[in-house]
Amino acid sequence: MSRIRRTAMAGTALLAAALTACSGGSGNGGGADDGKAELKPKPDMAVSVNLTGDQVKAGTPVTVTLAEGKLAQVKVTDAKGAELPGKIADDGKTWTSERNAPPGSEYKVEAQNTESQSATTQFKTSAADKVNKVSINVPKGSTVGVAMPVSIVFDNPVTNKAEVEKQLKVTTSNNTEGSWGWIKDYSGNDRVDWRPKEYWKAGTDVKVEMNLNGVDSGKGGGLFAKDYNTEFKIGKDRRIEVSLDTKKMSVTENGQALKSIPVSAGTPGGKKASWSGKMVIMTKEGTIRMDSQTVGLDDAYDKMVDYSMRLTWSGMYAHAAPWNAANFGRANSSSGCVGMSDADAKDFFAQSQVGDPFEVVGQGSKGNAEIGNGYGEWNLSWDEWKAKSAATGTPQNG
Repeated sequence: MSRIRRTAMAGTALLAAALTACSGGSGNGGGADDGKAELKPKPDMAVSVNLTGDQVKAGTPVTVTLAEGKLAQVKVTDAKGAELPGKIADDGKTWTSERNAPPGSEYKVEAQNTESQSATTQFKTSAADKVNKVSINVPKGSTVGVAMPVSIVFDNPVTNKAEVEKQLKVTTSNNTEGSWGWIKDYSGNDRVDWRPKEYWKAGTDVKVEMNLNGVDSGKGGGLFAKDYNTEFKIGKDRRIEVSLDTKKMSVTENGQALKSIPVSAGTPGGKKASWSGKMVIMTKEGTIRMDSQTVGLDDAYDKMVDYSMRLTWSGMYAHAAPWNAANFGRANSSSGCVGMSDADAKDFFAQSQVGDPFEVVGQGSKGNAEIGNGYGEWNLSWDEWKAKSAATGTPQNG
């Protein structure tokens, strides 16, 4: 026969499952005089979870300990049935989770020893004093251009950068070489981006896993309370280059020239000059209100603008600018954006992808924007970018 009992021991969540072996008699009710030794029952199987009573401290590993004997199997699952992975120690006495306990969760422990006895128990994890969250730039299921990095912005500071970075994984369909790099976002928040060594190959499938649940982001940042993930595809290889010298925007696809569009970029000298260098089409926003006072240009303009595509967080766009038609292909006279005719802007907007590389070259710019003011990592050499990784020596290939 078998019985299960649960007991509490000095601040330890303890469950004992007893399996008792019955002794066989001679059929005449005889005892010790029949010459057979009495079979002793097997001892209870007792497992404890950490040493914190019914609650495990969030952000620490979970340890299941067997009082006697050896563990053969341990399964720890949350209320939704998701399993917390872990390993049994070589001596069979303990099982330790491979990941830290996330905050505010309930778990069930099912353990079995090498004698085929089993035991179950439950425990809760403590709440977090502070919870950190992330925002990721590429939505699941989207198709993006060849320059789009994976960009993760954190709500709170991250001082345990190496530990957090180790929980981030990029998998690609063609083993794309790339690296994480830590920067400050334009918002001032901590941000980590994964950039390929070179632009993505068209057709690449990308999967991003952020196994952050239970990870401590460090002083002032708090614990993460969930995992995050996304998947996306790299679309056509479409590239844009604007020459401030010729006032032309060249568009290529798969290395073949498609179109040369007359444009007018930012007025040289001062705050109205365009940013230069390698940028990325961040968003396709369509018709938006542009107010110069929001970007520190006093009352230069306040109007609705069509076919707008963002290049920096500070407000540089490519868009239709029919009011400036006299200067297309002739003079750079805008307040910093790259303007073109309605017809050209409509076609350009329709054909472009979020993530397409957008490079500005020539004289009269105000230099490269800060890396976090958009996706400026493409202005760094490969070695410079890799140096921004906090997890030195960690394999980076996707």
